[in-house]
Amino acid sequence: MSVVELGRFMDDLADASGKAILPFFRAQFGLDDKARGGAPFDPVTEADRAAEVVLRAMIGQTFPGHGILGEEFGSERTDAECVWVLDPIDGTRAFIGGLPTWGTLIGLTRHGVPVRGMMHQPYLAERFTGDGRSAMLRAPSGERTLLTRRCADLAQAILATTDPRLFAAGEEAERFRSLEGQVRMSRYGADCYAYCMLAAGQIDLVVEAGLKPYDIVALIPIVEGAGGRVTAWDGGPATGGGRVVAAGDPRLHAAALKVLNP
Repeated sequence: MSVVELGRFMDDLADASGKAILPFFRAQFGLDDKARGGAPFDPVTEADRAAEVVLRAMIGQTFPGHGILGEEFGSERTDAECVWVLDPIDGTRAFIGGLPTWGTLIGLTRHGVPVRGMMHQPYLAERFTGDGRSAMLRAPSGERTLLTRRCADLAQAILATTDPRLFAAGEEAERFRSLEGQVRMSRYGADCYAYCMLAAGQIDLVVEAGLKPYDIVALIPIVEGAGGRVTAWDGGPATGGGRVVAAGDPRLHAAALKVLNP
């Protein structure tokens, strides 16, 4: 499949998953808690499951040899050359609250390296895409190339994280607080949208912990395609999730790593 055909297929995935999700948004729907053993609330909705079923069926029909790793239904053939990494609704808490800061994450890895990514926000009709070399936003207002902004100084940076309470108590939380104390402003609760706003030059730094691969894989080609950097806190690959730091300016990324690794 050519690059153009692959892009069209990802658009088809976005179209189909969006149709599955939108009837549930700002409506009454079933809600389950995936948390076990006193762990923090981890919601999943009927919309999450419905969208992933559609995505898996389309990928299986078009690329029967590809692997799939999804949030709701686990993994299959993850040793394949190409693996799709799916999060039908990243930002389920926002979805439940009727806030449009959630999105469908569709990522593709080849030999374990993220090569294509899309964040689709069907309610706002926005699609953020990237291949690690370039990134684009397509929206009702038109299309534009995504470029991160230059910001080398933590004191001038805008930082985002999903929820500071998600950092483990002790050293992990202390390192985040140390970094947050040095930035100009911080914002909470944007989930995948924070990374896309970083790619768009609105936010400078995103710091997270406890991520799964499906939370980050699709976003890496978008951020890096816009000129940013995404790694683990130790500077290694972020593909496996865990502790992740993304920055629009490589100099800011280096400064953040120094604080997170004292």
